[in-house]
Amino acid sequence: MVNIEVPKPYTASPSSLSGTPHLTINREATIDLDSTNAFEGPEKLLEVWFSPSPSALPGSTAPNGLKAVSAETWKEMLDLVNCKVLSIVESEHVDAYLLSESSMFVFPHKLILKTCGTTTLLCGLPGILEIAALSAGFPHVRGNLARGIATAATPYRVFYSRKNFLFPNLQRGPHRSWRDEVKSLDKLFLGGSAYMIGKMNGEHWYLYLTAPNTILTPPATPDGQENETKILKIPKSMAAAALNGLKADGGQDETLEVLMTDLNEENAKQFYLDNASAVAEGRYFQRNHRSRSHAREELGILGGGEFEDMHINGSVPRNGNGYFGQDGVDVFSNTSSDNSEIASDEEDVFPEELTTEGHALGTVISETSGLTNVYPTARFPEARIDAYLFTPCGFSANGVVPSPEGAKGTHYFTVHVTPEPHCSYASFETNVPGRQTGRETAEVVEQVVNIFKPGRFSVTLFEAKPDAAEIGLLNGDLDTLAEIKSLERQAARRSARMEKIKGYRRVDRIVHDLDGYDLVFRYYERYDWKGGAPRLGELGF
Repeated sequence: MVNIEVPKPYTASPSSLSGTPHLTINREATIDLDSTNAFEGPEKLLEVWFSPSPSALPGSTAPNGLKAVSAETWKEMLDLVNCKVLSIVESEHVDAYLLSESSMFVFPHKLILKTCGTTTLLCGLPGILEIAALSAGFPHVRGNLARGIATAATPYRVFYSRKNFLFPNLQRGPHRSWRDEVKSLDKLFLGGSAYMIGKMNGEHWYLYLTAPNTILTPPATPDGQENETKILKIPKSMAAAALNGLKADGGQDETLEVLMTDLNEENAKQFYLDNASAVAEGRYFQRNHRSRSHAREELGILGGGEFEDMHINGSVPRNGNGYFGQDGVDVFSNTSSDNSEIASDEEDVFPEELTTEGHALGTVISETSGLTNVYPTARFPEARIDAYLFTPCGFSANGVVPSPEGAKGTHYFTVHVTPEPHCSYASFETNVPGRQTGRETAEVVEQVVNIFKPGRFSVTLFEAKPDAAEIGLLNGDLDTLAEIKSLERQAARRSARMEKIKGYRRVDRIVHDLDGYDLVFRYYERYDWKGGAPRLGELGF
């Protein structure tokens, strides 16, 4: 049982004083928000690291790194991307921004930006480099005015990826083709590598990444002048911190992404506003009836009476602007509340926020769909979900998942759904370490897939792979090498389990040994699915 509450805009939960995640809602950005034409579900995903770990921030940087940057500054950058901030969940280690088109996560040392539709994500990248330099204090160099950056922080690593688009002809700016995206990135970074993973005439995934200690592309030299290209060298202390950061900051960096298409139409219906409102209405009145019956039994009242309208355990407004009783959903908390109310049948008024798009219905759907059970509060008691349901359909949610007791760090997950049959799509992404869930990666994938029952889906698993020889050399520690070997054996066992996802056959498995990472791409189709060949709007470059 949980409590539905839509907080007033720009207020912090009292729990924030003790470091618990709290929510801020941008009311203005939610006015007239409509997902009718947001049919390009596959997202563009950008990760920019300015340091190998939170504990390895350069001395010039603000103590909390990128988290020192104000929300207003990030909003200006997001204007270039063509999306708005709907709400923010702030926590000690990460700030989660729910956007009109997907999500952004800001850690002290890195930023993750994920946008769908026809957003122009890469247009915001120069601004991110400039903000990291000017507002967060990361080491920087003179930028390229021709590309709109006067000053640019030097990233540690950059990752950009996406699935093949369904409607590439509708994309804008540098996103009209993968070739254009690579050119745009190469203008900023020297020595980046671009990959296409999967079948060119089937489902595939694109990846661009830079090597550790990324080098910015130098500005063009004016005629008659010749500038020396300066290579920034990362101090040995930072290199050591990068290698030791696996232990210092809570373990391996890993990202799991599940990209689903051809969703089962019955499962997709729960992400339509009309359906969600009907579900919420039924639950609301059923709960109110149970609450009144229980209260009458407790008070010994068999019929109406002088106690019928009294409040129990606090006041609860009945105008739809406050608490909904003990079975509601609180966008601050996934835990239950003791607030409840006895109200007469005549005064039962269905709250307006459960009939319109917004955070209230988004949070209801998070619970009824089963998303709140992916990382349950029984194991992650401080986890928070911020969700939004769009008009006439569509859904986005960010989850902030502090590590359970005894572990370090705060992680995230994010879910985005485009349920229309002609372009149905859902994505799930998380960096919650598998060992913290107490479950195999395959179990998490099965649980997510069961919510949507897609006809087909792909899974990418990105796992940091420290260089055993280099770590052993730095640490002079055979125990470290043994631990790495143990991690490799665990990865092999997880890999074998991923071959068997209940109800699906694995079609493709592609493994890439990248600089510092292992990447495994898998593609699955449902056994009883008869949808035909993949709907490809984009072939190759």
